[in-house]
Amino acid sequence: MQLNMLKGKIHRVTVTEARLDYVGSITVDSELLDAAGILEYEKVAVVNVNNGQRLETYTIAGEPGSGIICLNGAAAHFFDPGDTAIIMCYCQMDAEEARTHKPKVVFVDGKNHATRVTNYEKHGQIA
Repeated sequence: MQLNMLKGKIHRVTVTEARLDYVGSITVDSELLDAAGILEYEKVAVVNVNNGQRLETYTIAGEPGSGIICLNGAAAHFFDPGDTAIIMCYCQMDAEEARTHKPKVVFVDGKNHATRVTNYEKHGQIA
């Protein structure tokens, strides 16, 4: 049996752009993708913390160090610049591997630069 497990997460980024005139996807600063172990063109779930919208799309690598988080195409209807978002990527593995798996979790500052990368999460309020 294969389980769907969290592979990588970029926590509480600030949306910098929302562009309807693009074919689709989410453009993410490539340094953040690398830190979270998410590949370009990999499927991700994106949650808008401000309005509760959740969608699936794929990533496009943005300029490294730019802090870009741009929702493209139809996804731009659900996000505005300044919104807070969470980007999550999942992987499949068997139950044995899942027992020891630890996802990469990237925390960012107000300019979408990584401030901390961990391999676990704990329930609780954000400090």
